[in-house]
Amino acid sequence: MDFTGRQIVVTGGTGALGRAVVGTLTKSGAQCHVTYMHEAEAQSFPHKQNVTLHAVNDLADEATVGKLYASVPKLWASIHLAGGFAANSFADTDKAQLMQQLETNFIACFLCCRAAVKAMGKDGGRIVNVAARPALEWRSGSGMVAYASRKAAVAAMTAALAEEVVKDGILVNAVAPSTMDTPANRKAMPNADFAAWPKVEEVAATIAYLASPDNAVTRGGIVPVYGKS
Repeated sequence: MDFTGRQIVVTGGTGALGRAVVGTLTKSGAQCHVTYMHEAEAQSFPHKQNVTLHAVNDLADEATVGKLYASVPKLWASIHLAGGFAANSFADTDKAQLMQQLETNFIACFLCCRAAVKAMGKDGGRIVNVAARPALEWRSGSGMVAYASRKAAVAAMTAALAEEVVKDGILVNAVAPSTMDTPANRKAMPNADFAAWPKVEEVAATIAYLASPDNAVTRGGIVPVYGKS
C-alpha cells in the first residue's frame, strides 16, 4: 500500500491499537494527524516522523472537532479509534454512565465522520470506524450493555453513511475487534488465552487496507477481526 503524500486523521492514535495503525501508515508514506488527551501519551508516542500530534480533550464537542479537521490540508482518510470501554451490569448502569458511553463511543465517531465527509467533499476518500464484536453478536454484550449498544450504533451508522457518500467517492467501513492482545487486556484477564486474541498489528493491517487507495470497492463493511478467539 502506498500512502505517500496522503493526509490521514487518526483519533485516539496514541493508544495500543493507534500506535500500530500510525506505525503502519507512516511506514507507507502517510502524514498522520493524531489526537491525544493526556500529555504523557504524547511524550511517550514512538512515532515522530510524518506525525502531527493534536491535543483534543473532547471529540464529542462539535466545535473542537471542526477545528481539528480544519487544520488538516486535503484530507484523504479519517480513522476513528477513540472510544472507551465500560463493563457493568444493566441494573447498575445509570443514565450518567449511559450518556458517557454515548458521547465517547458514538457521538465522537459521528462528529468525526461528519467533519471528514465535509473536508473530503467530492474528492473522495476513506473513513474507517471501530465497532466491536458485540456490535455484530449482540448476545456477547451481556454485562456491558451500554458499551455494546453504542458500538452497535457505530456499526449501523457506518453502513448507512457508506450508502450516502459513495457517490462522492468516499468509502466508509468499520472493523469489529474481539478482545485484542494489549498489555492492559493481559493485566485485566491474566488467565485468558492470549494466543487466541488478535494482535494490534494484525488489526492495524486491516484498518490500513480499508483506508488505502488499494481498497477500491469495499464499503459499508463491518469487518470482524477476531483472531482465533
